[in-house]
Amino acid sequence: MSGKIDGDGGHLMYKSGIFSEGRLERRPRPDLGLVEEPARSIPIFRDCDVLVVGGGPSGTAAAIAAARTGADVILLERHNHLGGLSTGGLVIWIDRMTDWTGQQVIQGIANDLLDRLPKDAVAGPPRGLWGTQDEATAAYWKERTAAYHGIVTWSPTVDPEHLKLASQELVLEHKVHLIFHAWGAMPLMRDGAVAGVIFESKEGRKAIRAAVTIDCTGDGDIFHRAGATSYSDVDTRDIHHCINTAFLLGGVDMRRWIDFKTSRPADFAAFMERGRSACGGLFERPFVSWRNEVALFMGPRLAGYSAVDVEDLTEVDIRSHRLMAAHLAVYREHAPGFEAAFMMLSAPQTGVRHARRLVGTAQVTREDWASGVAQADEIGVSPSLSPKYPVVSVPYGALVPAALDGLLVAGRAISCDATSHSFLREVPQCWMTGQAAGVAAGLAAGSGVKVRDVPVGPLQDALVRQGVLVRVGAVA
Repeated sequence: MSGKIDGDGGHLMYKSGIFSEGRLERRPRPDLGLVEEPARSIPIFRDCDVLVVGGGPSGTAAAIAAARTGADVILLERHNHLGGLSTGGLVIWIDRMTDWTGQQVIQGIANDLLDRLPKDAVAGPPRGLWGTQDEATAAYWKERTAAYHGIVTWSPTVDPEHLKLASQELVLEHKVHLIFHAWGAMPLMRDGAVAGVIFESKEGRKAIRAAVTIDCTGDGDIFHRAGATSYSDVDTRDIHHCINTAFLLGGVDMRRWIDFKTSRPADFAAFMERGRSACGGLFERPFVSWRNEVALFMGPRLAGYSAVDVEDLTEVDIRSHRLMAAHLAVYREHAPGFEAAFMMLSAPQTGVRHARRLVGTAQVTREDWASGVAQADEIGVSPSLSPKYPVVSVPYGALVPAALDGLLVAGRAISCDATSHSFLREVPQCWMTGQAAGVAAGLAAGSGVKVRDVPVGPLQDALVRQGVLVRVGAVA
């Protein structure tokens, strides 16, 4: 989210890091007609009050928050860990949770998780520096992804394995029924409303019935297959539509690299040009990680691919793995601090930023940025992209499908315009919308009302009790 604002107030983030050339040759996909699948009975695996599909940041937060309302909760996750892109996707740089004064505005379960991490599993500025504009201090933290526009922010980098464990243990402590290796495949429908999910696993195809289902798949798979409408437009100036597989290089000395980058600008520029030449233009600078000897690469970011096309996803991974090896070769030979680097890990999960965005009963839009006032149904507050804007209010209606009952949406698929998606897709915002969806689902299941009819006052009060910053009582 560390972009800049152009002259017209539009958001430009990593524009130079968007790559749309060099696609691999693909076999044509012929129209081969259809095959008929015989009708079959599907065993019912479980019943529950709240079913959360997807165990990324939003799903983890949703399951915990729903359980805190007293609901019986099931959490389905297709991988063998929680955290989604914040762990399995190596998006270990947790973007800003503070406003431009240094106040932490994304709190709640975000704090519960980060506070559980050992001190050596978190790298970031101490609380006393949040919001400082001291030039030297901001310059230091800028190189460590924690200062933007000359202001130090709370945007830590974390050890993904510790975040996996913290997420898992907090979920289990709340008596959530956690199921790994289960892919939410299709919504279970009753009278036009979502009534659970059919999932695929090593045990075959099974069903879970739920009073309320929360789609935390990131791509909106469940609400899409249930017939809810979505937005698909993107802001081509921004990386929010790009896809790549992140990777780690070990055996480095990031302090030496930062010294090279900051003290020898001409040599750094020549190195980057050498890298672009060697890698066909697709060349990325490293980010710091939670350890000096580990470098994080969040790209190169590839444009023009669909996150819901299996062959596109395959091609992204093929190209990303090749680029990892190509980067290693260039960095080992020419970059100070990388002489002994080795390929440590490519992300187990592909780094998808955008697929579908829900058409909700409300929407966060670019026009909302300027005012900073709370929506009447505010369920959380997001930092803005620039000091020229106040914080951004996120309404409950952004989680509620416009015309589909029985289901809420949290995470990067909430209802917003393409430009607002550039920051609402980030990990802290996913924790925030997930927590709100979980509380709302628990209240709806407990009282027997539709999710769109959950009263705003009790919802906001419950969120505040769970540590969320909600400006209760303020209206637009």
